[in-house]
Amino acid sequence: MKAYMNFLIVFFLMIGLTSCELAGGIFKGGMWVGAILVIAVIGLVIWLFTKMLGGNKS
Repeated sequence: MKAYMNFLIVFFLMIGLTSCELAGGIFKGGMWVGAILVIAVIGLVIWLFTKMLGGNKS
């Protein structure tokens, strides 16, 4: 019975540690997606301002 309990403890520790790594990976990926979206929105706003102010005078 003691070996069974040790196995369960190790099993649950492994699950816990892997889920922490998974959460860290998700947050890291979310940070990059957010950064790319912010850069894209800033670029879109600059492009719209140049169009409204007559940037295309051809």
